[in-house]
Amino acid sequence: MGAAHVTKRSVDELLAEARQGLERVGPEEAAAVQSAGGLLVDIRYAALRERDGTIPGALIVERNELEWRLDPQCDHRLPEATHHDLQVVVICNEGYASSFAAVSLRQLGLTWATDLTGGFQAWRAAGLPVR
Repeated sequence: MGAAHVTKRSVDELLAEARQGLERVGPEEAAAVQSAGGLLVDIRYAALRERDGTIPGALIVERNELEWRLDPQCDHRLPEATHHDLQVVVICNEGYASSFAAVSLRQLGLTWATDLTGGFQAWRAAGLPVR
């Protein structure tokens, strides 16, 4: 089997490319999305949630399950994943992995998926509710 030609790019380049298509939101905007019926989706791993807390009302979906849980066409979707027009804000710890996750959700047809600039740490620093 021959090796395919692969363009070598840094993770910073990939991240910048991913973010070009996203309208990232700040903590207050994310709270407004949630108030309007959109979904906040926390993809942080358990140790970070246990250490720092969680956002009340946010769905907890570990990163390795995200696409299956939010794809409205998937048999393994969450009950909240009702249609492709959902407003979804993905939240990681500091706002890096969430950008890649939001792009993946957009590829599934969730056209309003985005992520929280600065992640959970920015939410907490803004003084927004944490459980």
